[in-house]
Order: sequence, then structure tokens, then C-alpha cells
Amino acid sequence: MDDMAAAPAGLDVGPHLEAMRRDGYTIIDDFLSSAQVEAARTGLEPFLGHYRGRNDFEGRETERVYTLVARAPVFQDAAEEPRLMAILGAFLQPRFLLTASQAICIYPGEAAQRLHTDDSFYPIPRPRPALSITVIVAIDAFTEENGATVIVPGSHRWSDAELTAMREAREAGRPVPEVDDAKRPAVMPPGAALIMLGTLLHGGGANRSHAPRLAFTNQYCEPWVRTQENFFLAIPKEMVRGYSPRVRELLGYDTRMNSFMGMVTAETPAKALEPGWAPPVVRQAPQGA
Repeated sequence: MDDMAAAPAGLDVGPHLEAMRRDGYTIIDDFLSSAQVEAARTGLEPFLGHYRGRNDFEGRETERVYTLVARAPVFQDAAEEPRLMAILGAFLQPRFLLTASQAICIYPGEAAQRLHTDDSFYPIPRPRPALSITVIVAIDAFTEENGATVIVPGSHRWSDAELTAMREAREAGRPVPEVDDAKRPAVMPPGAALIMLGTLLHGGGANRSHAPRLAFTNQYCEPWVRTQENFFLAIPKEMVRGYSPRVRELLGYDTRMNSFMGMVTAETPAKALEPGWAPPVVRQAPQGA
């Protein structure tokens, strides 16, 4: 993890890195162009309008479309955006992975999501560095009324004991000043991206407007932890062959940590994308051997 090595020539991400370390998040206002925003909206149209969340956390009036990176080229481009790669490279080890890629549409009447952290999947004591980083890209403008993501700046430094105390107080109906006084909605225009450490408390806001709030999120993780989505099974290899080398690497078609993690019988999984490749046959040992 090296700030200078991660940043492309002529690209200054220093202020974003400073904000991430201080507050746990940053916002890139012009992450997508207006044309890309419309391409994202168009790419999602065939997949929306069929599903609602299964529980209160997903949202009873919230729709999600998974494996988004396979839905349209604009989502592949967003997954490897140069400024984003530079920021992630300052916090995650080289060859970090894409762990989740999904659209989130919050419909009118949705309640606020409970505050949570995105890398709580990994049971490693806090305080600690984030093991994942979340990117939320606005397709519709994020406002206080339509469900803008609520964030708690500085909570990325909290310990397990502080998080437990916060949850217990919430469940007992007691006020939590360190949350109630600090939380704020991530108000931003279409095409902007909220980038936050996986240790930061946040949650989807309540949609009190009369229109849906559409966004998509990509999450990235250290190369040595398990990803949320299994992209090897979710995306056909014929599609992956057409992706850029960087996106293929983000999906896991590369080896990690001295070429051992992710290997296929001592070779890179990228070989599986070669035409005509077939898995090596594992011979059964002769009986009595």
C-alpha cells in the first residue's frame, strides 16, 4: 500500500486520502459523466421492478440487482475507474478484489436502514484497518428526503466495545449522542460517488419522497479474504474473456500472495479463460497405494 505508487501520473488523490483517514469517507462529485449516468440507468431498466428485500435490513421497499458488473459495460468501467483504483490502493494490499457489485433502488415509503459496517463479515477485533471499502454511486441525486446514505464520520476508529454499547443503547431506546449528533446524510448529485472504509457506520436513509432513489455499489476487499459474491459461478467465462485485464483481476482471475492463493493446480486461474481450456483431471490413486 503506497499512495504515490497507487496514483496515476498527474492524478492528485491526496485530499481524498486525507478525508478517508480523518472521517472514514470521501466523495468524488464527478465520478461518472452525465452520459455514463444515463447508460447506467438504461442498463438497469430491464432488471428493475421484479423484486423487494427479504427482511428489514435489505429493506421491504428496496430492490437490489446483484452481479452488476456483468449487466452493462458502464459498470465494468466504474469498477476500475482510475481515481478509485488509486484511493483503494492506498488502503488495500495490491491485487485487491471486487467483493460485491449491486444496484440498490430505495422506493418511497422505505424506512431507514439500521446503522452497520460493511466489513463485519470478518471477525477480526476492532479498532483495526478496514478489510473492505465500499463505493456507492448516485444515479439519482441523493437528498435528505429520498434516502441518501446516512454516515457517522469518525466511527471507523471505534472499538468493538463502543459498537456493542451503541447497539445495546439503541435496542433499549436510549439516545446515543456520539451517533445522533454526528450522523449526516451523504447528499450528492447524480454521478457522484461516496467512498467509505468498511469500518464506517452507515445505513440507507428513509425515502420520504414520491420517487425512487437509484444507486449502485461496488465493494472491494483485501486479496486474502473471501468475497461476498462468487463471481466465478455468477459470470460465464465467455463474458469475462471480453473484460479488461484489470476487471478480470478484480474478479479473481489472478493469483494472490506469492502465487498460492487462488491457484488452479499450481497455475494462475487466468488460464481458465483461454479457449479450449479444461480443468486438469485429478487421477484417483490406485487402491493399496
